[in-house]
Amino acid sequence: MARVGIRDVAVLSGVAVGTVSNFLNHPDRVSDDKAQRISAAIDSLGFVPSNAGRQLRLGVSSAIGYIAPDVSNPYFAEIAESVELRASELGITVFLANSHRNRDRENTYIELFEQYRVQGLLMSSHVPVEDRLAQVRRRGTPSVLVGQHAQSDEQPSVSLDEVSGGRQAMRHLLDVGSRRLLFVGGPLDIPQVSARLAGAGEVVREFGAATLEVIDEPDRTVRGGRRVGAALLSRPPEMMPDGIFAANDLLALGIMNALVAGGVDVPGTTSIVGYDDIEFAEASLIPLTTVKGRHEGFGIAVVDLLFDTIGGRVIDEPRRVFEPELVVRASTRRR
Repeated sequence: MARVGIRDVAVLSGVAVGTVSNFLNHPDRVSDDKAQRISAAIDSLGFVPSNAGRQLRLGVSSAIGYIAPDVSNPYFAEIAESVELRASELGITVFLANSHRNRDRENTYIELFEQYRVQGLLMSSHVPVEDRLAQVRRRGTPSVLVGQHAQSDEQPSVSLDEVSGGRQAMRHLLDVGSRRLLFVGGPLDIPQVSARLAGAGEVVREFGAATLEVIDEPDRTVRGGRRVGAALLSRPPEMMPDGIFAANDLLALGIMNALVAGGVDVPGTTSIVGYDDIEFAEASLIPLTTVKGRHEGFGIAVVDLLFDTIGGRVIDEPRRVFEPELVVRASTRRR
């Protein structure tokens, strides 16, 4: 079945194609009589206006793009939701893309959003991306780096103080009596992961009477956590860590699942701390202690910063950093 076009609307309503175009783009230029006829023709034909031509004329769309690394992770899904809610308040549509933590897919979506003339680009990534965003900026599309602190003064960003989050998690494990400590997360060259480990390591070094082991687990999912937990269960009891800090909640939940299934008392034998405070953290059979990275204002800050950049306004804080917050639950409370 052929798609209904603007010419079909013009024929049925008995007006020129240009009049239909004015009705769609400049309705004040069309008389009431013609407007009623055109509207009736549109309803009768089921005509859906195309925004592509308007975008080409104006050089920009009424949308922004958001590239997330893994929308199956509730953390990024929640960020996307908050971004969409704020954008909708401004009358803006959000195109969401899932890169699956793949650099080639990221590049493909960046190019696609440029072709669609989005007003601006929001970018979450686990790898350095500022060089690519600088190229996009030079071609006319502003961007905000989400969840990663920008190194360049020219690149706006909204991120978390990941080092502080790592400090809070490890300090809490020491406070509840853990001394054989384990950090799980990877790849370790990911800025967010390395920063969390750096903060944890600082606290252990300052404390002195504790050890810190690191397991580089690149699969930061429940599946990856279960694999780590199974490996820990094969150790003799004296080699089992009594405090575990996982780089995100999914890893922590997977580890806890495997340890509890294997007979380990959590938190009596081993305390576990996650990171992100996703919904499943609190809903777990043993509620998970975690570091809350998001704040209610995070999504608002991301979108508002992008539109301040688009509007060329003076920005007092172009690289905004939110302070994370430790949320203590049952996975670290000694019995």
